[in-house]
Amino acid sequence: MADKRDYYEVLGVDKSADDAALKKAFRQLAKKYHPDVNPGDAEAEKKFKEIQEAYAVLSDPDKRRQYDQFGHAAFEGGGMGGGGFDFSGMDMGDIFGDIFGDFFGGGRRSADNGPRRGANLRASIRITFEESIFGCEKELEIVLKDECSTCHATGAKPGTSPETCSKCGGKGKVMYSQQSLFGMVQNVQTCPECHGSGKIVREKCPDCHGSGYIASKKRIKVTVPPGIDNGQSIRIRDKGEPGTNGGPRGDLLVEVNVSRHPIFQRQDMNIYSTAPISYAQAALGGEVRISTVDGDVLYEVKPGTQTDTRIRLKGKGVPSLRNKSVRGDHYVTLVVQVPTGLNEEAKEALRKFDAATDNSLKVDKTGAEKPKKKSFKEKIKESFEDFS
Repeated sequence: MADKRDYYEVLGVDKSADDAALKKAFRQLAKKYHPDVNPGDAEAEKKFKEIQEAYAVLSDPDKRRQYDQFGHAAFEGGGMGGGGFDFSGMDMGDIFGDIFGDFFGGGRRSADNGPRRGANLRASIRITFEESIFGCEKELEIVLKDECSTCHATGAKPGTSPETCSKCGGKGKVMYSQQSLFGMVQNVQTCPECHGSGKIVREKCPDCHGSGYIASKKRIKVTVPPGIDNGQSIRIRDKGEPGTNGGPRGDLLVEVNVSRHPIFQRQDMNIYSTAPISYAQAALGGEVRISTVDGDVLYEVKPGTQTDTRIRLKGKGVPSLRNKSVRGDHYVTLVVQVPTGLNEEAKEALRKFDAATDNSLKVDKTGAEKPKKKSFKEKIKESFEDFS
């Protein structure tokens, strides 16, 4: 037993791994090293037997308990001694039918012929940016299947009844055996005659044509919650495909598409926009009107505000889907607008303002522009002109 690897190590799982984790690890490794995938590869065949042996022990509660307590010594002298593994008494169909059905031409092991939930349906709606913030109600027209009132979902003509499938005996699945490297393997697949229903309809209902359901257009009200984002879906319970064998209906999943806004942009729970302010407002400060999803608000701009200054309007953002009373913020970038189309009076006022500050226009106190300082070349040129 000293040369045997730990079973948990073989499957690459922790000792606390549950049945689902064991099966997942076994499926991945078995598909990788299965002899049918690696024909003629002795090393792959050896590893396949090793992981098969490990899974056979760890998937059995009693054998796993013995192994956890005594290790490989728990099976010394038994069928597992001598380096081999005894498959006698084991349900080979249970191990291989579920995991390797695709290798031998069959599907995975299906559940018993019981109630099955219907499939989900998908649809989409388009809403405005404001509707995504505050929520709304929309109507959606979709095609839904309802129980046929003539046959009451049996699919059979009135006066007749569905018959039990003779191929599967009403189980909805069939078992077949196939020779493999390790002997005969039993696989389970959906019955090809009744398609898993366990029933055969000889005389079909004239209204539903044997399906048991009638399709019709219906209008569904969709309640859009405040704060929903573009691409998110709303689940409407029991508005999907009908179930089979008495199973519940599936759900309707409605994807929400939010139209772009000309001013606002959203990121998570925050809203972003820009707002213009005049040169005077930026320099002297004062109130500016800013658009938000809640309407216009007045904001006090500080004197000397520079362009691209970002301010925060707290609580003016997007509501949380979990709690609509909790909202994000609205961030506004202030952009100073340069005046255009000035008249002479406005231009003169600006010249006086410039002269009183940094005199960037190089204007003297009388209002005349200061002469430009002559360059060296200009001075030489003037000297030659004086001599001529």
